[in-house]
Amino acid sequence: MKMIDFGKILEEGVTISSSGTTGPAKEIFRTPENLKAANKVAVEAQKISVTSKILTVTRMSHAGGLLAQSLPAFSVNAEVTVLNKFNPFTFLKNLEHYTHTFLAPAQMKALMNTKGFKDCDLSGKRILGGSDPVSWEMIESFVERGAIVQPNWGMSEIGPITINIEFDNLEYVKYVKERCFEGYTILGNKFYCDWKIIDHELYVKGDTCIYDDWFATGDIVALDMANRMYYLGRKK
Repeated sequence: MKMIDFGKILEEGVTISSSGTTGPAKEIFRTPENLKAANKVAVEAQKISVTSKILTVTRMSHAGGLLAQSLPAFSVNAEVTVLNKFNPFTFLKNLEHYTHTFLAPAQMKALMNTKGFKDCDLSGKRILGGSDPVSWEMIESFVERGAIVQPNWGMSEIGPITINIEFDNLEYVKYVKERCFEGYTILGNKFYCDWKIIDHELYVKGDTCIYDDWFATGDIVALDMANRMYYLGRKK
């Protein structure tokens, strides 16, 4: 397990690497003020408290590993455990002792294919999914086992928690899935920043963003009648 100086990061800021999923990977500096704003959003969005127990396996140089749960949890004195590597079998066994974790879709898929997943009890475990689109199959599989799944959209430049939706029962999963634009990825119905759509492209602005002005994300999105946002693809 790794020892991370979260206190120093909160005081001095941190440089993180973008995932590279929306373009060339780059290093981005987030100031202490920016981190404070992002932590507040993450704590609120995921119901993190002093009694929460966070299990982190995503690398600390990535926003999903450091900023999505670990640093926000530390800021409210919650327990944070950081694993050196991801082993689906041992991770699944360890998860029973924790309340929150962040998983990329590839990790979710690996867990679904792990012996023991079919009969595991994930009741009350809050799983934030991101970095890549989270499929309906993944959402259904984890919710069916009692987990609260939050597919989440964010960017290193904007903040780890920007748009998401919470699924805590299969009835709601089915309801939203049936109304989802075919072939599109659900982003969410909870917005933690200012946003607007210009020529189908999503623009965002807010305290968690490293830029003062509107930021063009390059993501093409659409809204349904219930104000749920969907991802259509990248701007060409």
